[in-house]
Amino acid sequence: MSYLGKEIKKLGFGLMRLPQKDGKIDIDQTKVMVDHFLEAGFTYFDTAWAYAGSEDAIREALVERYPREKFQLATKNAAWVNCKTREEAVAQFETSLKQTGAGYFDFYLLHNLGEGRTKVFDDFDMWNWIQEKKKEGKVKHIGFSFHSTPEELEEILKKHPEMEFVQLQINYADWENPAIKSKECYEVARKYGKSVIIMEPVKGGMLANPPEPVQEVFKKANKDASFASWAIKFAANLDGVITVLSGMSNIEQMDDNISYMKDFKGLSEEDKKVIDEAQKVLKTIPLVPCTTCNYCAKVCPMKIGISGSFTAMNFLTLYRNETAAKSQKTWLVEEHGFKSALECIKCGKCEQVCPQHIKIREELEKVGKILG
Repeated sequence: MSYLGKEIKKLGFGLMRLPQKDGKIDIDQTKVMVDHFLEAGFTYFDTAWAYAGSEDAIREALVERYPREKFQLATKNAAWVNCKTREEAVAQFETSLKQTGAGYFDFYLLHNLGEGRTKVFDDFDMWNWIQEKKKEGKVKHIGFSFHSTPEELEEILKKHPEMEFVQLQINYADWENPAIKSKECYEVARKYGKSVIIMEPVKGGMLANPPEPVQEVFKKANKDASFASWAIKFAANLDGVITVLSGMSNIEQMDDNISYMKDFKGLSEEDKKVIDEAQKVLKTIPLVPCTTCNYCAKVCPMKIGISGSFTAMNFLTLYRNETAAKSQKTWLVEEHGFKSALECIKCGKCEQVCPQHIKIREELEKVGKILG
């Protein structure tokens, strides 16, 4: 079945984590990677106004060196970042045009919708504005990236049928993760006929080094395949996918990605069984069984970020990366206006309403000791 972006190869170059040298983006190395990517037949590049230095880098490495029709360039508008007026939000677009030198964008996204961030785009009427840019020919296709619940995604798509695509966080670990709900968000997007761009297929690099029991499943199936390859192919195998973004930081990562995506024709039935097994094994790793229903949040007198704390703790259990887990905790707890686990007064009201019967006070004490 035809859909927007079907002709685009299913590996996109995410430009958020470009190679660094002396604290700055290494333009020479970025040029090497751009050349290599295009030579392999891939054409989709993804940047954003909010990615420091990325738009300038891609102007030097790509736009100034290749005919404009040889590639697709996507960038994004983050109106919720320090914009007090519509004029300031709109100015991001002109800045992106200047920094990339692209003349127009093949795909332009309202960036990181969900929760309170969506309201900013509503208040500034960015929905009509982005349609105007499309009519002017400065944007070919309009859409948005999204981090929130499937219910909120459906609400947005009902209000804005003009949006052509959605960018979603999808990977085999988050597919049925109650804190992310990748599968449900994907199904909502497809229900409304939207093409999907996939971000975080390797979960910020975590699935390039998954938990040991998961590694054993993949090694048994194919000892020569990288762990990242299973994650990216899982995402690319879904229907209606424009491309799968990989934030490649060096030529070795790019070589690996190209090796299995250059002629990707879909997962075999055997490969699907292997990933199913990996998902089953992942579920056997003992985690805090929080489903993020947030009934606890409604009764907590201290406004502790309980579900966010448990999501971060589960992240640490799975991927053994304390720095990343602390970053998750900061984002899901403090930056969402909640207090840390250290503020818990152990009143027990949360446990009285928890449908999973979690010993919340004990678990929060563990979070406080390890993640703060």
